[in-house]
Amino acid sequence: MSYNIYTFAQRSDLDDQADVLIEASWSAFMLNDEVANEYYNHLYDWFSPYQFVLTDEADKVMAVGNAIPFYWDGTVEGLPKGWDDVFLQGIEDYRQGKQPNALSALSISIDPRYRGLGLSKHMVTAMKNIAKENGLAYLVAPVRPSLKHKYPLTPMDKYVHWKTTDDAPFDPWVRTHWRLGATIMQVAPESMLIRGNLTDWESWTGMKFPESGSYIIPDALVPVQVDVEKDEVVYIEPNIWMQHFL
Repeated sequence: MSYNIYTFAQRSDLDDQADVLIEASWSAFMLNDEVANEYYNHLYDWFSPYQFVLTDEADKVMAVGNAIPFYWDGTVEGLPKGWDDVFLQGIEDYRQGKQPNALSALSISIDPRYRGLGLSKHMVTAMKNIAKENGLAYLVAPVRPSLKHKYPLTPMDKYVHWKTTDDAPFDPWVRTHWRLGATIMQVAPESMLIRGNLTDWESWTGMKFPESGSYIIPDALVPVQVDVEKDEVVYIEPNIWMQHFL
């Protein structure tokens, strides 16, 4: 099967398909990050050359890539705190007219029906090409490890060092980036903040939270923290900063 890559600057008519795919690709709570809820639409208004899709020959969207350009000094110390912060920095840089020199991945969403076909490699490669075509010097990604949800009690600082028998990264998504030339820079322990009341989280997870404490929920990389008296559930997701060399 042959695939096509289009940016939204080229094919804005594919946005409805992309929205449906993204909703089908993520757990409900992951679609309720506060920063994304406020600024997500700006990705298509202000940064359309960096949003892209992979389609089949019949223009069916099979995967969606989202990224945001920002200014980075090239040092580990100069990295944003994580996913939320790089999103906010990209928005602020744009508003201030600051010239970006880096692209940060935000997400690669693959239609669940087409997983296992190697599309993730095509999507990462496409993102690298988009960064180069737009004259950017760096591509970084706050990577969400794809198997970490199966080990929610293992600290990310330990998980990031797990290896396969051939000394490759243990996590499949981290390994995909690594095999495409990326290196691990550091863990982002507070990359993404998602919070809501008990009713929100019960609807997102299908679970009940009878008392305050820590709860393991499906697809979360770490436990959520529940405060029944405050009617609040907080999820702070760790990610792994990786850098691709262009």
